Amino acid sequence: MEQNIAYEEHIHNLMDSLKSENMEAFREEFLEMHPYDQSTFFMDQNHEERLKIYAYLSPEETADLIEHIELEDTEPLFSEMDPRFASMVFAHLPTDDAVDILNEMEKDKVASFLTIMNQEAAEEIKQLLHYEEKTAGSIMTTEFVAINKAQTVKDTMRQLKEEAPDAETIYYLYVVDEDKHLVGVISLRDLIIADETAIINDLMSEKVVSVSVAKDQEEIAQMMRDYDFLAVPVVDFQNHLLGIITVDDILDVMDEEASDDYSKLAAMSEVQRLDDSPLQAAKKRLPWLIILLFLGMFTASLIGRFEDTLDQVTLLAIFIPLIAGMAGNTGTQSLAVAVRGLATGEYGKQGKLKLMVREATTGLITGSVCGVVIMVVIYLWKGELFLGFLVGISILATLTVATLSGSLIPILMEKLKIDPAVASGPFITTLNDITSILIYFGIATTFISYLI
Repeated sequence: MEQNIAYEEHIHNLMDSLKSENMEAFREEFLEMHPYDQSTFFMDQNHEERLKIYAYLSPEETADLIEHIELEDTEPLFSEMDPRFASMVFAHLPTDDAVDILNEMEKDKVASFLTIMNQEAAEEIKQLLHYEEKTAGSIMTTEFVAINKAQTVKDTMRQLKEEAPDAETIYYLYVVDEDKHLVGVISLRDLIIADETAIINDLMSEKVVSVSVAKDQEEIAQMMRDYDFLAVPVVDFQNHLLGIITVDDILDVMDEEASDDYSKLAAMSEVQRLDDSPLQAAKKRLPWLIILLFLGMFTASLIGRFEDTLDQVTLLAIFIPLIAGMAGNTGTQSLAVAVRGLATGEYGKQGKLKLMVREATTGLITGSVCGVVIMVVIYLWKGELFLGFLVGISILATLTVATLSGSLIPILMEKLKIDPAVASGPFITTLNDITSILIYFGIATTFISYLI
């Protein structure tokens, strides 16, 4: 409680110094805050107040708070800065973060910033800009410490003192040979406790795990989670050390991939943001909705083919939403389990087969229980024992098929190199609607003589 009161007072003082244009007071209060709190306060301000803050902070201080702002919100901020100031902010950002932001901008803006920017910083950024998005090359940083295998611990410590301030992390030091090939790794702890005359080649571990510069970022995230790495080196096809990927970059990747999968599961073409206009939101939702609309029309025409059956037993129409809804729900449950397992990489070849068998068995059990329940309900409600039996059998069959398809379709999509999350909830629900209608009316038509 006291902490909240102190924070509120802190914010109040900042607002007062902003309004009174007291730069010294503002800087004193603002720079005491954690960069995340700085970014939160900064994003709460309007355009005019943000322009004042730019004037009160150095490019390096501005870069510190920009690092803690969501990627999609950063592009407008650079557009409102003075171009020269913005280029200096880019120069102070970690190279991988600068590249991520520039990738969100139009090419003419990127060219403009790179032209104004410090040449050394611009060259580092250009090296990363040409890598394909969502690969190791696009998320790695070139700000790391590489040491030669032939040097001593003493020389390494001297090098570390010089380069550490600009490095993203120094917990792991990557060892290279004269041709810049990655040959080993040594931890900072091992370096500190080693004799200063010892040679790095004798201390390093040669069992270094690296990733190719073209490797997909989602696979890297899974690997770093499995190995509990704080950082991983990135190499080219000749094993030259190009950069490193740190755990904070991977956390951003995991958040991005989770948002992307969530959008696909909700049948949206892109991640919807809070500040999207109704028109932007509609553009992201419409592609899948149009596809689902045509699938829905196919479902309607399918029901029309069983018009004779419905004419003879109109009571069958009552249970169409029930059967279709149950199939859609169970299919979505199975889909969520399958997509999560495939995304986390926990299913190998045997695991996928086991998943399908388990889901089919689960469908049989849940279908049997629901089928018996609905049969009893229909008998008590309508006094129709055979109709209850028919609906119960239909639910048993549709739930079994729906749970199996919920796991099978994502696995097939992965085989075809398509993101399994594309098998979205609404998509698989509509497919299960079609399947359930075919099963329900197929059984009803076969046993129509018992219903009349």
